[in-house]
Amino acid sequence: MALLVQKFGGTSVADVERIGNVARRIAQCREDGHDLVIVVSAMGHTTDELTALARAISPNPPQREMDMLLATGEQVSIALLSMALQALGVPAVAMTGTQAGIVTESTFGRARILEIRTDRLRRLLDAGHVVVVAGFQGTSSGVAGTPEITTLGRGGSDTSAVALAAALGADACEIYTDVPGVLTTDPRKVADAQLMESVTCDEMLELASLGAAVLHPRAVEIARNYGVPLWVRSSWSDNPGTQLTSGPARAIGSEGLELGRPVDGAELQDGQAVLALAHVPDRPGVAADLFEALGAAGLNVDLIVQASHEAASNDIAFTVADSQLEAARAVCEALLASLQADGATLSSEGGMAKISIAGAGIMGRPGMAARLFDTLARLGINLRLIATSEVKVSCVVDREMGTRALRAAATAFELGDQQLRDGPLPADPLAPAVRGVALDRDQAQLVVRRVPDRPGSAALVCRALADASISLDGIVQSERTHTSGDQRSRDISFTLRRDDRPGAERALAPVLAQWPGAWLEEGPAIARVSAVGAGMACTAGTAARMFRALAAAGINIEMIATSEIRTSCVVAEADGVRALQAVHAAFALGGETLHRAEGSEAPG
Repeated sequence: MALLVQKFGGTSVADVERIGNVARRIAQCREDGHDLVIVVSAMGHTTDELTALARAISPNPPQREMDMLLATGEQVSIALLSMALQALGVPAVAMTGTQAGIVTESTFGRARILEIRTDRLRRLLDAGHVVVVAGFQGTSSGVAGTPEITTLGRGGSDTSAVALAAALGADACEIYTDVPGVLTTDPRKVADAQLMESVTCDEMLELASLGAAVLHPRAVEIARNYGVPLWVRSSWSDNPGTQLTSGPARAIGSEGLELGRPVDGAELQDGQAVLALAHVPDRPGVAADLFEALGAAGLNVDLIVQASHEAASNDIAFTVADSQLEAARAVCEALLASLQADGATLSSEGGMAKISIAGAGIMGRPGMAARLFDTLARLGINLRLIATSEVKVSCVVDREMGTRALRAAATAFELGDQQLRDGPLPADPLAPAVRGVALDRDQAQLVVRRVPDRPGSAALVCRALADASISLDGIVQSERTHTSGDQRSRDISFTLRRDDRPGAERALAPVLAQWPGAWLEEGPAIARVSAVGAGMACTAGTAARMFRALAAAGINIEMIATSEIRTSCVVAEADGVRALQAVHAAFALGGETLHRAEGSEAPG
């Protein structure tokens, strides 16, 4: 007999008939001998409808009252589902987030969970009840200790379910939705998207942060951090769905269930070299030609960065092992000769090191990258390259500063010696190079032009945005330098949620005022297509294959950013869906067309 936490989304409980179907599924699972905690969302589009009512009253309703209003949606669901279970002879108790002991920080609209007081839940389970809990909500102490209803924000019911599983030490958490599980991409855009039987939590964090809506990143973070066995399954079938794999179960620390340290490791990789091609033609196929040639020469490329283009040219930088520097230079020189591009240049530098911090949802926490950059700036360490992903931030620095940088990062993020690594964890050679592909069209591209090329500049940019609670999805520092007198400068490009663009402009104004000649520039409308796979780091040619697929489709790449398990390309917004389809096909991820239910919660 197992203790299971099961979550049913809004489409699964959209009407009385579907609630009855869910109740019968739960009753059968209980008949099989399992103890059950059930988490449900509001019925169908209830949350959207309640939000629309509030907007009809006021264009900017108070967030406290919004939480009071929105929390009612899940209360309807738990009451009806409990009634349906009792009608089947199943003892069931409906509980709000407050009654279930879900305690959050005092932040309306996007509260994080501090703890779950499970005594009442355990007593009810021991008495043989199925406990039906309202997702998306909790309670905080509020002013003077007065209890306040809070909501957890987008994806809150997923978060509630996985958090309950972690707090109860459940044998598994099952997320029931109206797709068969986690798919290789969005089936609304790629008809032959396929089910993944398993995916790591790190891979899922990348996919979820890129817009795969089947699971919210916060839920995946909790599963990763506490080793919760997590499954995504269909509400309409008995198929096993997708298993999310993580490490062993871990105890919840004193910092708070969702407020634990987001950085859980740091690593130093020595013996790195940087090669940079500047002023190369900005047209489809250049990146594919370069990285195919490097792969054909047997050279293993680590980080790849392509900054926002300027005029009709672009810059591409990448890292290889020091021992491969001369061979990589020869490949680059041959490519430049074949391009016959006036003004194109090649520079290279050995004796570098890569310092990285890792953890669940780093880029979703605005202050993490800024803290790393602040820490390195205080040591006078200049950043040669920056590469970011949802689970890692990496900087290339001078080799002689590498050990100092690692120790400083360990102090800044309170890491013990056992959390520090010499080089990255070995990749699984049996893992697919690319497991899934995602498209994010809710992005804006900004470029800070003429940033002084000195320690602390990137930190100032990221700190200003972090202080404004703006999360960056990607940060790319250009290799191209500009000289004015004895001052050198570079450009820093980043992508962020489109809605955050006005706030970013306001936040950066005081920083730009310190740098004469610097300005903020908004790029054209963009989309970001990303390939994600745990086997990417040990599969040569993965990035080149992606670049070639885009070039063959006539799609130009505006920016590139890579990590060990993700390669992302920014393209014109109009090319986004075609780019997704081209990359999905390039890695042979498709198969027979999957049919999905209406109102799908599929990745998007």
